[in-house]
Amino acid sequence: MHWLVDNFPRVLDLTRDHLQLALLPLLFGLVIALPLGTAVRRTPWLRRITVVAAGIAFTIPSLALFVTLPGLLGLDILGTANVVTALTVYSTALLVRVVPEALDAVPRNVVDASTAMGFTTARRALTVELPLALPVLIANVRVVAVTNISMVSVGALVGVGGLGELFTEGYQRDYPDQIVAGIIAIVVLALAIDGALYLAGRLLTPWERSGRPSRRATLALSEGPA
Repeated sequence: MHWLVDNFPRVLDLTRDHLQLALLPLLFGLVIALPLGTAVRRTPWLRRITVVAAGIAFTIPSLALFVTLPGLLGLDILGTANVVTALTVYSTALLVRVVPEALDAVPRNVVDASTAMGFTTARRALTVELPLALPVLIANVRVVAVTNISMVSVGALVGVGGLGELFTEGYQRDYPDQIVAGIIAIVVLALAIDGALYLAGRLLTPWERSGRPSRRATLALSEGPA
């Protein structure tokens, strides 16, 4: 703990880098997985292929991906883009399987009601299905965020790892206090982000607390087709 207290400014700097390396892939993964998962949901063979491809991608060891991607994409192995790209692959692999499952959890009668009222597929997905799928989506986004925070530290082995640098430096110096400080900082960061996403989920899904249907979806249905 003494090392952590004495070097707190540096730990804060590394925490900022660590957060950037963990959350950017989560954002990019959502941007890719939401439309992709929605598109393949109603086509069984495409959904199966997507699940298999995502499973294969997630089994690739992170260190192997950090070393391989620069050769395939022309990235700098010591660059931030290398780690962000690799973690985007993992984030997308996790989220693209979750999006169809979250949409499947939307009550069928609500979907049928919106269809009967003439909602287009795109409008139904944006105003009815996705809002009602938020509880399942946010629960899995929390898992991906915490996973990314843990995996970023592996990037320290190729020179880009945020708080993971405390592990490599502590090991090279044979200084356990520095390694313990890195573990504490990563655990605290993971708990803080998980808590923030949990609160965001509570704010975005008030009907989950009241037991009432989504106000947004209800309003969308009451307004009828455009």
